[in-house]
Formats: sequence, C-alpha cells, structure tokens
Amino acid sequence: MATPDRFVAKKGLEGVVFDTTAVSNVLPAEKSLYYRGYPVHELAEQCEFEEVAYLLLFGELPNAAQLDAFQDQERSSRELSSDLLEVIERFPVKGHPMDAVRTGVSFLGMEDEFSGADDPESAVRKGIALLAKIPTMIAATQRLRRGQEVIPPREDLSIAANFFNMCQGDVPEAEVVKAFDGAMTLYAEHGFNASTFSARVIVSTLSDLCGAVSGAIAALKGSLHGGANEAVMHLLEEIGTPEKALPWLEEALASKRKIMGFGHRVYRSGDSRVPTMSKYRDSLAKLRDGQKWLEISNVLETEMISRKNIYPNLDFPAGPAYYLMGFEIDLFTPIFVMARVVGWTAHVAEQLSDNRLVRPLAEYVGPGPREVVGIGERS
Repeated sequence: MATPDRFVAKKGLEGVVFDTTAVSNVLPAEKSLYYRGYPVHELAEQCEFEEVAYLLLFGELPNAAQLDAFQDQERSSRELSSDLLEVIERFPVKGHPMDAVRTGVSFLGMEDEFSGADDPESAVRKGIALLAKIPTMIAATQRLRRGQEVIPPREDLSIAANFFNMCQGDVPEAEVVKAFDGAMTLYAEHGFNASTFSARVIVSTLSDLCGAVSGAIAALKGSLHGGANEAVMHLLEEIGTPEKALPWLEEALASKRKIMGFGHRVYRSGDSRVPTMSKYRDSLAKLRDGQKWLEISNVLETEMISRKNIYPNLDFPAGPAYYLMGFEIDLFTPIFVMARVVGWTAHVAEQLSDNRLVRPLAEYVGPGPREVVGIGERS
C-alpha cells in the first residue's frame, strides 16, 4: 500500500506551508521581499531602522509621536545590569561572539524584566528591550576580548550610531552610519527562515521570548544561515587580490566547492535586497580604500551568473560592507542578530496570538516490528 503523500517526508520542509503570517512576504518570482506590505529596499532607503522596527512590531509605520515614544522606550533600556556585565567579563576570550550573545540572552531570561511566559503584548515589550540590550551586549563582549574598557550606551544616538560608538569609540561618517542602518533593515525579517521557525516552535510550547530568541540565535550561527556573511569575507581574504579571483573560482568550481554568498533556498533568479546592499558596499569601498574587495566580488558575481546561473544573496555584499565599516569578521553574524531580533519578536507575538503547539509527524523508515530476544540468543 502506497504511503499517502501527506505522510511522505519533505527534507528540510521543502515546499511545506507551516502557518500563515502577516509580518513579511517573500515573492521569489518577483525577487521581492515585503515587510507588512512595503518593499524592503524602499524601506532601507527611505526609513530609519527604528521606523522599520516599529513597523514589524506594530504593523504600521509610525507617525512622529509614535516614533519618539518608541525611541524613548528603546534608548532607556540599553543599559545592562552589573550582574550581566560580570558574566560577560567571564566569557572565554576565544569564544565566538554568537555564543556570547546567545548566553547573554539566556541570562536576561532570568532577570525580572524578562522572566515568565508571554502573551503577544508582553513579548513585544520584551522584544524592544532585547533590541536595546543586544547591541550593548555585543559591543561589551568585543571590547573585553580586545582588552579594552566597555563603553556604555548613549541615549542621544540612533541604534546604528550608538553601536559604532560602543564598539569603536566614535561615530563614523554619516554615509557609513546610513549604510549600517540600511543593512539592519535589509536583515530584519525574512519569513519562516530556519531561525524564525525555531523561535516559533519554541514559543509554541509557551516558553518565553528569551528562550525562543536563544534558540533562534543558535540556528542563525550556522554557516548555511547567518554565518554565511562571515564565510564570504573569509573567502575574499583567501583570494586576496583581483587577479587571483578567476583562477581561484575555476579551481573551486572544478573541485565542486561551495561558493559562500551565492544561491538561496527561496530566491532562484536574484534577491531584491542585493542591489541596495551592493550600493552600500560600493560606496564604502570608495570611502575606505577597499577597491580590491569590490573588484574580487565583481569577478565572482559575473562569473557565477554566467557559468552557473547562480546569483548572489544578501550575505555576499554584506560581508565586505561590514568589514569596510571596521567590524571584525566574527562580529558579522551577531550584527545580524541585532536586526533580526525584531523579526523574531514579531513572529513570536504572532504565534502567541493564535497558538498551536508545533508537533509535526515523521515518516518512519526503520525496521519493521521485531521480537526481542535474550542476549544469549543474539548472534
């Protein structure tokens, strides 16, 4: 008897519709991504990240009064407790910053502000506090790893500008801050990706937001998800110079090596976020004398499209862009967390608004029923 199709395993949940959502819409045929109905590339160009965060959490772009109130709430929540700072000081210097931010979020789950299970409203409130504290956590971890003093957050700066100040000790040119702000918008949300799905599964058990975000961070760390932007920059460093790009690619393709930053599980013919991120990367290359990274990238992109018909994804231009902003490579994926925590929170709140425990079936492919025999009778 044939197994009904609904009981046949779909590896990686390929093509499986898990639930409904009003948070974002991915349209592969149009190479487009929409947040609450707005094209993401237009949001990145025309809105500050704080406006986009409000949109994802509350469903509409804010008016001036709503944005002021939202910014006040976020900025007043940036400080970390002395207990958490003491924990961060004890993190292994050689540990990956993604492990640090995951552990930090887990610690926050034990503090009064974050404790307990959630309803949609409390999840959003806690999500805004995570949006505020995660950049502080990342910057503190990075400065301590360098043997530097922690720089406390400032309430007079945007999320993007404040992060630069906490990490690097100053705020760079407006063009650099805008590129970083726009990148956070591009990374803030992307449907039922692996980390978002993980967060929704966790909170479907009526666990808490910090637990859901901790799980999402663990999923995002992998090189097939958020870690790809780090892998892209390592790849560019391995190539080294523009004249080595083509020979390197030919050898990589001949050996069937995976070229990080190309291809996407959903987008097959390009991603609408890439031109905007590429524009930021290109402007930073001119500003920060990074022309060689741009030239290497252009060779890889041209050849991958012409030879394999595989297009770059968002991580491909983001890797060198973050590098040119002055961030260490292992900070790229934690930066992803800074933005995506808004999307995770929006999905957690949506899951809680009409919750059903996520409990899929499995297609069994093991042995049929067998009789248990004693150890002396086993061959």
